[in-house]
Amino acid sequence: MKKIKGVFFDLGGTLRICDKAPEHQEQAKKRMAELVGREDVQPFIDMVEERYLPYRDWALSENKEAGDFELWHKWLLPEMDPAALARICHELTFQYRQVKGKRRVVEGGLQVIRGLYGRGYRLGIISNLIGENEIPDWLREDGLAQYFDAVILSSVCHIRKPDPEIYRMGCAELGLPPDECVSVADNLGRDITGAKAVGIGANILFISPEKLAKKAITDENRPDYIVHAFSDILGLPILQ
Repeated sequence: MKKIKGVFFDLGGTLRICDKAPEHQEQAKKRMAELVGREDVQPFIDMVEERYLPYRDWALSENKEAGDFELWHKWLLPEMDPAALARICHELTFQYRQVKGKRRVVEGGLQVIRGLYGRGYRLGIISNLIGENEIPDWLREDGLAQYFDAVILSSVCHIRKPDPEIYRMGCAELGLPPDECVSVADNLGRDITGAKAVGIGANILFISPEKLAKKAITDENRPDYIVHAFSDILGLPILQ
């Protein structure tokens, strides 16, 4: 194995955790309705949720992701004036994600980011998610943008994991071949199979013992390392 020089992080369930926060979620619902001029907040949210289901089926089956405007214009609010929708689509997507909960960096996440950066590793993000602006805004506002040389989002490149192409994009951004990179993620099927297909040097699975007990590990999705605490990544021999 070549010397590892780069580390990619998944976001949802890995580097970022989504917690239920009822007041935060209700505020997001009200803001979504306000943006489109609706007073019937919950019926509007229910309609969006129902329309999101076929979009989600399409995204998962095709390994594709829509950008903000396409998501709302084609799938979620096709009846809205396109020009008006274009002005609010980015915030609509952001608020829709807030409806699900409030996101925070996983415990030990900052320690790992700064620790690996300090050791000279090039860091990147490869994530499946809707929303073009949320992650760049979060990285900038929290002072984390300086640590990442590559941020590959399915909502921007329109390709979802496990398509190997999204990993090729990340490696190209880092300027490293896949076998000199490590992937840190939480999903055996979506994350590890795609990384293995492109030849990522090693896969680290971050998962609780309870969730791991319910998973089936095969040759296709087998991780090289498993950690239950995020900070344990710093102690793995491959990243010394």
